Amino acid sequence: MPFGVYVHIPFCAHRCDYCDFATWTDREHLVDAYVDACVRELEQTYRDAPAASSVFFGGGTPSLLPPGQLTRILDAIGREPDAEVTVECNPDSVDAQKFDAYRAAGVNRLSFGVQSMVPHVLQALGRTHDPANVERAVELARAAGFERCSVDLIYGTAGESTDDWRQSLEGALALGVEHVSAYALTIEAGTPLGRDVAAGRAVAPDDDDQADKYLIADEVLSAHGYEWYEISNWARPGESCRHNELYWTSASWWGKCSRAKRTAGAGVWVLMALAS
Repeated sequence: MPFGVYVHIPFCAHRCDYCDFATWTDREHLVDAYVDACVRELEQTYRDAPAASSVFFGGGTPSLLPPGQLTRILDAIGREPDAEVTVECNPDSVDAQKFDAYRAAGVNRLSFGVQSMVPHVLQALGRTHDPANVERAVELARAAGFERCSVDLIYGTAGESTDDWRQSLEGALALGVEHVSAYALTIEAGTPLGRDVAAGRAVAPDDDDQADKYLIADEVLSAHGYEWYEISNWARPGESCRHNELYWTSASWWGKCSRAKRTAGAGVWVLMALAS
């Protein structure tokens, strides 16, 4: 039976306007303590777990961690020889040295948070990168030897036309990536975007517009040989994300989440969840 491990990295340099994930932009001083706590918990609790067939570092922004810190966590996870190991990356926080370190540690798949390839849409989402940064990041990944790359896209942003969405899809395809995730923008209470929509300063996504853009995504990606294998994911044949499939087939996985909290000791409180 496949078995996956998810590790949440709760640190970001900038919080996007739509994001309601468990992340912080003001607790960089807790990074070392957080990594120490993750490794300690893995050493204490993971010993009897099966070898992982997939490991996924999500966030937050895993690529914000110094590469040695991320690989310390990875080294504490028992893995099958051919395990899929994915790290989510922000195009603004990667470089050649970081990718080389990932490869040496056993990372073999990268997922880039792109969201759009159109500057004004990126601005509306509160993203800090631009399309040129995305192209640079993927080029660096290829140069480091990564053969499996994915990009995340978001559709339904206010001011995003159908042509803008097609431009984002075509831009992602031009990168030559093996996998594309396309998510409908959702409005979450408590986020800057949620407050703006509630106050009438911003417009909520239109359901019909998002439905049309979903169909466009399937049309464009399918025409280029990508197979739809999960609600929001398309991949070239044989390149679907094994870790994604764990969730959708009700396979076993082990998740590691955290809440940053000052203590007299490590400085963080680590919460774990085991599900199957």
